[in-house]
Amino acid sequence: MVTPQTRGAAYRCAFVLGGGGALGAYEVGMLRALISAGIEPDLVVGTSVGAINGAAIAAEPTAEAVERLGELWGSLGRSGVFSGSVLRRLRLAARNRTHVYSSAPLSELLEAGLPARRIEDLAVPFQCVAAGIESAAEHWFTKGPLVPAVMASCAVPGLLPPVEIDGEHFFDGGLINSIPVGRAVAAGARTVYVLQVGRVERKLKAPRAPWEVAAVAFEIARRHRFTRDMADLPSGVEVHVLPTGASSGRGEDIAGRKFQHRDFGRSLERMERAYEASIAYLEAAGKPALRTGSVTP
Repeated sequence: MVTPQTRGAAYRCAFVLGGGGALGAYEVGMLRALISAGIEPDLVVGTSVGAINGAAIAAEPTAEAVERLGELWGSLGRSGVFSGSVLRRLRLAARNRTHVYSSAPLSELLEAGLPARRIEDLAVPFQCVAAGIESAAEHWFTKGPLVPAVMASCAVPGLLPPVEIDGEHFFDGGLINSIPVGRAVAAGARTVYVLQVGRVERKLKAPRAPWEVAAVAFEIARRHRFTRDMADLPSGVEVHVLPTGASSGRGEDIAGRKFQHRDFGRSLERMERAYEASIAYLEAAGKPALRTGSVTP
């Protein structure tokens, strides 16, 4: 394992955790499978909800840490992160004109749940990305306060307010680099495990309602970046895209006909499906895993 004292060593294995809101529970199951197979990262790269899961595993890449992360996901529906009546949300939006939820509950949850205060204090090197508003460019956080960086990476436009850090404002990193495989490869990783929420596994459908247009357009952009990164992989780099295990009958509809950002009720199911699917994938790839018990809700 790379520690803060050995950060000069070459990165061999990277975990890349993509964005996806409540679907981020799939990544917890994937992490559990990887750790049970004895696969630990030398570098963790995350976007949006992947920054939350990534910071947790970078702080402590152990089965116990994944178990605690699973418990956190099991409690998200009760945590108040995306709670409040429609009237309350409308009042907040009327006051600020930019978002419908306060960032305070998520910030408090991260402050309580992440053991490190600064990125440099994490056990494994960690990077997360956000979209700089003034610069109109991707911004990578590689040092400095941890929670503000993760909050910036998670600031979904319209849902949460932009995060201000050192005079610049940031929105969700998924706007510009939702599954940052290229970043891990550029950092020197030779083996990359991609933890994604299942969107790249499913064919998009044309929007059928006005509110679906933006979601589909965004999904085209995010998939294009990922596809380009995969096509541009240099020789000698091994990339594993872990499966979610979601069946076609229980798929998550990108355009919003089935999936909603507050849909935490299926977190345990998503974790278990991704764990079983990823275990099977790793075994087929010749990396047998020690099967463990269920993630605690």
